[in-house]
Amino acid sequence: MKFKKLGNTDIDVSLICLGTMTWGEQNTKEDAFEQMDFAAENGINFFDTAELYAVPPKEETYGRTESYIGEWFEKKKNRDKIILASKVTGRSGMKWMRGEETRLDKKNITKALEDSLKRLKTDYLDLYQLHWPDRKTNFFGQLGYQHDESDDPIPLEETLSILDDIVKKGMVRYIGISNETPWGAMQLIKIAEEKKLSRIVSVQNPYNLLNRTYEVGLAEVSVREKCGLLAYSPLGFGVLSGKYLNNQWPEKARLTLFKEFTRYLNPIAVKCTEEYVKIAKENNLSPAQMSLAYINAKPFVTSNIIGATTMEQLKENIESVSIELDKKIIEKIEEIHQQNPNPSP
Repeated sequence: MKFKKLGNTDIDVSLICLGTMTWGEQNTKEDAFEQMDFAAENGINFFDTAELYAVPPKEETYGRTESYIGEWFEKKKNRDKIILASKVTGRSGMKWMRGEETRLDKKNITKALEDSLKRLKTDYLDLYQLHWPDRKTNFFGQLGYQHDESDDPIPLEETLSILDDIVKKGMVRYIGISNETPWGAMQLIKIAEEKKLSRIVSVQNPYNLLNRTYEVGLAEVSVREKCGLLAYSPLGFGVLSGKYLNNQWPEKARLTLFKEFTRYLNPIAVKCTEEYVKIAKENNLSPAQMSLAYINAKPFVTSNIIGATTMEQLKENIESVSIELDKKIIEKIEEIHQQNPNPSP
């Protein structure tokens, strides 16, 4: 396994991070335990979860993923060996979480964190992230920004002050953001510097061969501000493995079960995926491993969050750390990207 510093901290996190959002929906508790065991045995020390998980979010599965992780910690007695990240839900409309609208205010963040810690059977988190902004902006597949004058977001300074307080209390070591924009990231960094509040150390956004929008503005922020990317959906919900090509719908696969996540299967994205798979096969590479290896090599990436529903997928994904793509492969990837940049943001 390879390791990188988490932002400007002294924490070394594995280049591969174990994603967990399928646990409690597509994966059983036994599956989750097997994945965590294997990941830890193979050098992964970084797990990412969220109060919202399992996905897709439902009242009956809310918090289940965190509970599985907490039970694993209780059994293994190894909490100190894992860098643990979780997230608080942004404004969502899912009132079943706390009986009212979820907002990034003191009441919600405090309640969410306390409940996450109970489920995870720990008294602290290494990284606590805002799952998405409280304000209305372009995330979750939206490219263009459309301003809404009627929006009433919780001020960023207020949210950051709340996060700073939980850091000072020792409930959280460091803070991060997710599904954020360059403006949001830089505002939070600016406020932290001006008000001497806790500084964000990471950005968890989507990044894969079909969605490289992170490179446009946030990549520079990550490098210059030591606030690296925790790349999620590195395989575009599994699309870049090639398993959905030729109109295949594998049994129990995520997009077979949940058609609402098929944004990486539009005609242009499918065409690009076919080309990427062709490059991989011509070079005797697994399409999934080639896609992950491309991300692993990026200087603005701190860790690559892999999600797997089978042990075979997990093993294949972890092994991507040993693959270095040669110049010719990268040139071919860039050629495809230039022809159809970001077909599925």
